[in-house]
Amino acid sequence: MSLVRMKCNECIPERDKHMYVTGEEPVIPSCNIATLPGDMTERGCAFAGARGVIGGPITDIIAMVHSPVGCAWYTWGTRRHLSDQYAWATKDRLTNVAFNRRFCVTSDMQEKDVVFGGMKKLERACLEAIRLFPEAKGLIIFTTCTTGLIGDDVQAVARKVEKETGILVFAAQSPGCSGVSQSKGHHDFNTQFYRQVTELRERRPELKMREEEKTPYDVCLVGEYNMDWDLKVTRPLFEQLGLRIVSVFSGNERIENLVKMPDVKLNIVHCQRSAEYIAEMEKEGNGVPFIRCSLYGIHQTSKALREAARFFGLEERAEQIITGEMARIEKSIAFYREKLQGKKVAIYVGGPRVWHWIKLMEELGMTVVAGLCTFAHADDYEKINAKAGKGMLVIDAPNEFEIEEMLLDTKPDLFLCGMKEKHLGRKLGVPTVNSHSYEKGPYAGFAGMVNFARDLYQGIYAPVWKFQWGLNGGGETTDAAE
Repeated sequence: MSLVRMKCNECIPERDKHMYVTGEEPVIPSCNIATLPGDMTERGCAFAGARGVIGGPITDIIAMVHSPVGCAWYTWGTRRHLSDQYAWATKDRLTNVAFNRRFCVTSDMQEKDVVFGGMKKLERACLEAIRLFPEAKGLIIFTTCTTGLIGDDVQAVARKVEKETGILVFAAQSPGCSGVSQSKGHHDFNTQFYRQVTELRERRPELKMREEEKTPYDVCLVGEYNMDWDLKVTRPLFEQLGLRIVSVFSGNERIENLVKMPDVKLNIVHCQRSAEYIAEMEKEGNGVPFIRCSLYGIHQTSKALREAARFFGLEERAEQIITGEMARIEKSIAFYREKLQGKKVAIYVGGPRVWHWIKLMEELGMTVVAGLCTFAHADDYEKINAKAGKGMLVIDAPNEFEIEEMLLDTKPDLFLCGMKEKHLGRKLGVPTVNSHSYEKGPYAGFAGMVNFARDLYQGIYAPVWKFQWGLNGGGETTDAAE
C-alpha cells in the first residue's frame, strides 16, 4: 500500500497523508484529526453526531436543542431513522407519537440569553414542551456551540425539570466545536448516557427489570438506528433464534427500554464506530459481554446469527434460519448478481459501511475501486485493509474536489454516496445510490440484501444514462443503458 497525491491538493500537500492505495503493506492514513485550513471538508459537527445519529432515533423523547434556532432546524428530519407511531391517550386527545422526525424543539437562544445565560430560558422551554406533549416519556437536552461556550449547567436544569415533571430527563453535552467530526458526538452521547442511566437506576431502582421479568435470552442490539426500517428485517431474525430483544440502542426505541440495557445477557453491536463505546462500558461496569457483527449481506448476517447462537447454545436453530432465508432470496440474488457482475463501485460513507459493504459487493460480483470515509478512525482502516483487494483507493475525510478527481480517475459504474454528493456524481454521468439513508430500504439482513441489490441494479441500468454526457463521453450509450 502507498500514499498518493491528488492533483487538486497541490496547494495543501498535507492531505497526502489522508489517502492511499491498498497493496501488500498495510497503511493507516491520518484520520480523526482536525480539518486542514483550506480543506473544504464534508464532515458534520459533534452536535450532529449526538443529536442526529444517536439521540435522534429514540421514538418517545422530546429532543430539546438548547441553541439558536438554526442548529435545531438543521437536525429536523435529515435522517431516515424511522419510528413506529403509537397511540397515546391524553386527557383531551389521542396522539400519534413518533417524536424523532415529527417535531423540532428548541430553546431559541437570543443575544441577551447568550450574554446573561440561558438556563432559565431552557427550563421554561423544557416545561412548555412537556406541557405541549404530555405523551412524551422523556426529554434529552442537547447543547450546541453557543450554549457550550457560555457554560450553561444543563445537568442542573435536567435534574430540576425531572423532579418537577416526573419524566426522565437526560443531557447530551456535545457542542459542535468540541470535536473534529460528528464521531466525537457519538462518543459523547454514549459516555454521558451510560453514566446518567447508571445514576438514574440508583435514584430510581423501580426502573430496573425485576428478576421475574428477565429471561436467559435477553439481548440488546447496539448501534442499530432503524435506517429506513432495517429493524423490520433484522429484529425477527434474532427473535426466531429464540432471543428476546429488550432494548435497541437507539433506533425506534422507547426511553424506558434503554434504561434496561444493563439488565441484558448480551449486547450485539452492529455499528462498531458509533456505539461500541457503550458496549465497552456495559461490559466493564455491569459485566454484560458483547459481540461485534455486521448485518449487511448474506455472509455477514449469517455470521452474526451464528455468533449470537453460539453464545446461547442455539447453533442448530441458527442454521435452520439461515437455510430458510437463503431459500427465500436465492432466485432474486442470482438475477441481480448476473446483472451486476464485473461492475465497479465507489463507496462514500461515514465510516464503517465501507468495510461493511466490501464483502457485500463481492457477493454480487462487483469490485470496489474506491472507499471514502468522513469520520473513520484507525481501527476502521484496519478493517478496510483486511477486506479490500489490491489497488483500491482509500480517502479519509474527502472534500468535493477529491471526490470529483476520484470519480474521473477510477471511473466507477456506480457511486454509493450521501444526499449531497449524488449531484456531483450525476453531473459526471455516474449513477448514484443513496448509501447514507437508503433509496428504498431496508438494506440490512437477508431481505434487505435483495432491496440493496435491486437499487444498485436500478441505479446502473436506468435508461436515462443513455442520454448522459459524462465519464463515458458525450452522448454515447453506456453499457448499462444497452
